[in-house]
Amino acid sequence: MAKKQIVKKTKPITGLTDRLKSLYAHTGESPMSNPVFQLGFELSRELEGNALDLAGFDATLRNLERDAFRKRAKHLSGLIGPIDPASNKKKIRSLARQSAESSFRTFSARWSRPLLGCVFTAHPTFLLNPNGYAELASLAASPKKKVSATALKPNSAPTIDDEHQAAVSAINSAADAQAEMSGLLVDVARKSYPKDWRKLRPAPFAFGTWVGYDMDGRTDIAWSTSVRFRLSEKLNQIERYKAALEPLAKVDENIQTVCQKLEQAEAHCQQMLDNFSADLSSTEALSEAANALTASDAAKLLSIKPLVSKLEKVISKADDKTASALIPVVSAMKNQGLGTGTVHFRINSSQLHNAIRRHLGSKESLAVESRSAMASLRRLIAGTKPVDVNFANLAIENTTAVRQFLAIAQIIKHIDGDNPVRMLIAECEQPSTVLCALYFAKLFGIEDRIDISPLFETESALEHGGRFLDALFAEPAYQDYVRVRGVIAIQTGFSDAGRFLGQIPAALAIERLQGRMAQSMAKHGLSDVEGLIFNTHGESMGRGSHPGGIGERLLHPMSQWARAQFARRNLDLVQEASFQGGDGYVYFGNEQTALALLTRIMEAQLANESDGKNEDPFYAETDVSLDFYRDVRRTQARYFQDKSYNRALMAFGLSLLNETGSRKSRRQSDIATERDLSLRRIRAIPHNSVLQQLGYPVNVIAGIGEAVNEDRERFADLFTRSDRATCLMRLVAFSNQRASIKTLGAYGEIFNGAFWATRPYRGAEPEVEAACLDLAERLAVDNRAQSFRQLATQLRIDGLMLRRLLDLLPAKSLPDADEERRRTLGVLHALRLALMQHIFLKAVQIPPFSRRNDISRDDILDMVFALRIPDAVSLLRDAYPVEAPEIDDFDMDEPAQASRSSAPEYARIRSDYIDVIEDAYGLMLRISTAIANHFGAHG
Repeated sequence: MAKKQIVKKTKPITGLTDRLKSLYAHTGESPMSNPVFQLGFELSRELEGNALDLAGFDATLRNLERDAFRKRAKHLSGLIGPIDPASNKKKIRSLARQSAESSFRTFSARWSRPLLGCVFTAHPTFLLNPNGYAELASLAASPKKKVSATALKPNSAPTIDDEHQAAVSAINSAADAQAEMSGLLVDVARKSYPKDWRKLRPAPFAFGTWVGYDMDGRTDIAWSTSVRFRLSEKLNQIERYKAALEPLAKVDENIQTVCQKLEQAEAHCQQMLDNFSADLSSTEALSEAANALTASDAAKLLSIKPLVSKLEKVISKADDKTASALIPVVSAMKNQGLGTGTVHFRINSSQLHNAIRRHLGSKESLAVESRSAMASLRRLIAGTKPVDVNFANLAIENTTAVRQFLAIAQIIKHIDGDNPVRMLIAECEQPSTVLCALYFAKLFGIEDRIDISPLFETESALEHGGRFLDALFAEPAYQDYVRVRGVIAIQTGFSDAGRFLGQIPAALAIERLQGRMAQSMAKHGLSDVEGLIFNTHGESMGRGSHPGGIGERLLHPMSQWARAQFARRNLDLVQEASFQGGDGYVYFGNEQTALALLTRIMEAQLANESDGKNEDPFYAETDVSLDFYRDVRRTQARYFQDKSYNRALMAFGLSLLNETGSRKSRRQSDIATERDLSLRRIRAIPHNSVLQQLGYPVNVIAGIGEAVNEDRERFADLFTRSDRATCLMRLVAFSNQRASIKTLGAYGEIFNGAFWATRPYRGAEPEVEAACLDLAERLAVDNRAQSFRQLATQLRIDGLMLRRLLDLLPAKSLPDADEERRRTLGVLHALRLALMQHIFLKAVQIPPFSRRNDISRDDILDMVFALRIPDAVSLLRDAYPVEAPEIDDFDMDEPAQASRSSAPEYARIRSDYIDVIEDAYGLMLRISTAIANHFGAHG
């Protein structure tokens, strides 16, 4: 970069976007040049030559952070807009009036059945701090507001309590929006059906959460945590009902009585919550808390139904104004009961298998899916009698799955007897696993209150899911169970599917499974129960959610074709979708955004209601669409298995990512295994986040161009005529807008020994020459640079083919070009590459020290190259202590010559090297946040 483009220190660096643009212009003359890396190098040279300092990077980054934050707010506004409450109330009234053209019975049935179940999950996507998310929602509603410095401060890693509080807050916001909607629906019904409107109990949405109840892959949530959270949710809901009813208490003595009952229940629930929030590690403390909860008490509210009955009488006799105000409250009480939302406990299939073996009387080697095990499970279920359990059973139980069932039993008996509980089973690939869960549900007497829901997201589960469902639905015990419950529940997800199959093949595999579910329900005569599908599809383009609008967000994981399979067989379909962590809760950041989102969902779901017909050519011309699916899936599987792909993506481990949740991203590994870290060892969100941070969402884009290359025009024609294909390609195009193979390749060059050896050529940078040569020698045999090159070459070929396909598609079906965003992302990556070079150079300049605690200087440099900076800095501070005792601090009788203190020299090493490395890494993590904001979500 020319020095005239660099302004004074501590001020923002100017001209970066223009310089990057000019570097890209030169790629026509020099195709092998890398503009992003070149800009990063120029910044690095200025930094090492003291023309820039980290304060200048900080000032520059502040502007880029605000820009990314504003762009994310604008995208959020575009997804859910218009946000103006008056516009949305008008739209709700209009939709309600359209449905009021039919009979009251039809109108009531339409609005008493949720259009969507919103499930608030807490996968680690809490990228922003709480103020940041609040301001993001506020800015989406009011774009002219300023972005405060507080909103941009890094988030500290949230605890499970933080996540639970955030989920409850989001659900409360959603419930407030639903109450507003219900009031509008009542108003329309009152005018359209003057004789019947008081019978309306609107429930356009349902809410649920698994925050604090998800035990899949984690051991840090105690059963007492789940009980404590459930008590806090009950208390929250009682307080909400009381607050809503108190303004009406003077109207009728029945409302007064209900308020008094709620006040007593509130005090009782608060005491129980206090008890279970205390230290329960001793048997005495647990016994005292448990006995208080299980004791009979007039204030112990276990069912909302008696209170609802009293209020129903008021509605039937009260004046119109009172009845209109009361109906939304009563509807909420019937819909949510004594809970903030339906609770979703979640376990892993292996946890169930481990728990069932002793009940089968089998050895550990027995395959639970075997015929003998299946026969034993049938006998177990048939002969099972419920057993009595208490909190002591919970305290001494050492198997996770059984603890979950015991916790559910105690919650139903002593906290909320009305609301059903969902039991989600992750990595469920065998019908026998569901029978295991059914056995435990029956053993603890809760099979009539629990919905067992297998999760289909692994490659095997999706591939064989149709046969799985067919076999499960044929089981007499399962048929009896679902008829009692009235629902068949399954969960489909993009986590593992999006990693192993790729996002586009995953969407197609999931819809195929959903269609097979409808077929199997009809085949086995289960048309008398509802089919419930919970789509945990995430928030960003990385995990399967669609950035093209709320309508496409809902259609992407549950297509019109899949919906039609249920409609044509006259099967009732219940749809649920997840709103994950901070990225999902932001939609409910304030009353305006919550109402806007639910209005958009209402519009979309009503527009997408299926009549059972599906004429989309994507499903008729299977010679094209099926080949497309198979080819893209094959390419994605090849990448995931490829050693170069794994080595490149894991070049920095997970060190480019901020901590965004209480759930760990991967298992702990030592220095040696860091070099061989496999993508299979990390979870889906960090996997997708790494792809975002390296500049190329491979699992969305890769394989599309290659799959259509031989018959591109025919594919383009099909995609142009097909709504489903257009929706899929729009997802690809959104992702491609933010993708840059040059950026991906730039990260590999940081490990290129030839670059470091050439950098000080002809005395260009004498001050870092020794450090560059040291890095060149160390990285000469490092294979990361080569892995990046191989990956970039493969992706470049596929990317060119994709570009040709996109050029054939109608421009109106694709997102608008956004070259400004691409250049801004390039600048962010270049700044990060300059900081990486600064860290590498500083690290090798630190004086050698003797091996200590089996950690050598080489080990620390390996950590630095993997950007494990917090670990490296901690070890370096141990190696160079500045607060070590001096000789004069001791009171010794024996004389000795004074030893020279190392403190001043160590202090210099800390200030000149160690602290600088830490500060530079802090700036890098802020860049990661800005990049994620440009993608619209973390992972």
